[in-house]
Amino acid sequence: QVQLVEFGGGLVQPGGSLRLSCVASGMIFSLKGMAWYRQAPGKQREWVASITSGGGRTNYADSVKGRFTISRDNAKNTLYLQMNSLKSDDTAAYYCNIDPAGKVWGQGTQVTVSS
Repeated sequence: QVQLVEFGGGLVQPGGSLRLSCVASGMIFSLKGMAWYRQAPGKQREWVASITSGGGRTNYADSVKGRFTISRDNAKNTLYLQMNSLKSDDTAAYYCNIDPAGKVWGQGTQVTVSS
């Protein structure tokens, strides 16, 4: 059974940084493309960034390009999202999933950008 556990969110001031982590189990992590998604209050969940199974290729939504970096450690079954220069528009619950997204979602981790 696939399990995804996200953590690392919190309250940060505009311009600050956070690093999110996602630990995956119940699947062969090293064979899966992975992605981060987010859902802001009152909005639909949206794709943020993705990475290929080996980590050699990444893609980003225009809204986060140049500020966020997705990476992975296949030895630890862990996906990361380094978020820099955070803006209030980045406030959302952040989720990881395979790419394209499967049916199983974790609980997410809340990121709040506010002064």
